[in-house]
Amino acid sequence: MPEMNTSSLPDLIFSILFFFMMVTTMREVTLKVKIDKPRGTQLEKLARKSATSFIYMGKPMSAMDGSGTRVQVNDKLLSNDENFSNIVTQYILDEQGKLAQSDKPFFTVSLKVDHDTPMGFITDLKQVLRKAYALKIVYSANKMETTEY
Repeated sequence: MPEMNTSSLPDLIFSILFFFMMVTTMREVTLKVKIDKPRGTQLEKLARKSATSFIYMGKPMSAMDGSGTRVQVNDKLLSNDENFSNIVTQYILDEQGKLAQSDKPFFTVSLKVDHDTPMGFITDLKQVLRKAYALKIVYSANKMETTEY
């Protein structure tokens, strides 16, 4: 019985490996807050996701992290206290510093907020972002299923 020709097998394996490396995205931040985003009907996708930084707001997933609404910046959980403003401002400055000069005018902060978060807490965060000159803010939402009768 003749042997099977396996000379093209490594090329096939590396092609599949290359494909998966190209289409896989790595999650940069591990979520520590529960987020059930609000629903909306008129949503738009972000134009430049590379020039977008994300801030998460919601209740902590772990009971060890306390209760009430918390803000997550990178992997840090923050509460609304005196260091809150300084940490968020430094985060914004660091994120803007990572961008190329051509992307800086497109810098956007995306707020991924739980639908049960009090608006006063969101307003406090927006005031901090305003002081850090992060003036372009978008809210993340899920698409609402519309039914027509």
